This record gives sequence, structure tokens and C-alpha cells, in this order.
Amino acid sequence: MALQLFIIFAMLAFGELVVWLTGVRIPSSIIGMLTLTLLLKLGIIKLRWVKSTSNFLTGNLAFFFIPPGVSLMLYYGLIKSQWIPITVSIIISTILVMASTVWTYKLIRKSNGNHRK
Repeated sequence: MALQLFIIFAMLAFGELVVWLTGVRIPSSIIGMLTLTLLLKLGIIKLRWVKSTSNFLTGNLAFFFIPPGVSLMLYYGLIKSQWIPITVSIIISTILVMASTVWTYKLIRKSNGNHRK
């Protein structure tokens, strides 16, 4: 378990380093996840090395959203005064995420030769 946590946090640290060195405006956690995905795909890191810790973290993901959710109460006045732009942003971003997910799924299926004609 310690090795699994080390690998996951090493990927996060690598993402932080990339952001710090390059100034790229991508979250370090995204860079770390993409790096981990690449290393898994290349076989440099074995899935069994990170699987159980990854399953634990994703299985308890809702727990990690409690502190940010509670801290939203500090901004109730701002949220109340800006509810229309917030709602529009949520709706538009949800539609864009859904569309990009479908597009990515179709692209992957097509590249694997598993698409319907």
C-alpha cells in the first residue's frame, strides 16, 4: 500500500514540477494523471502496483468533496447574487462535457475497430 501511495503521489509531484518549471496553466493533478496513464500504457508502471489504492480512492471520492462543499456556505451571498450566470455556466459546461465524452468514446471505438456502420 505504501508503494502504491508513493507512485500516485510521485505522479502528482511530477505534475507540480511540470507546472512550476513551465508555467503551463493546466492543473498539476491532470498532468500527473496523464503521466500515470502514459506510464501504465507503456508498461513502465504495472497496474497491480496502483490498483488497490486507486480503487480505494475512487470508491471514497465523495468523501473528498465534503470540505469544498461545506466551504461554499462562506460564499452564500455571492452565490445568491450570481445564481443566473452560475446556473448557465453549469448547464453549458455539462453539455460540453457530455458531448466531448461521446466524441471521445466514438473516437476510441473507431480506432479499435469496434464501431458500427
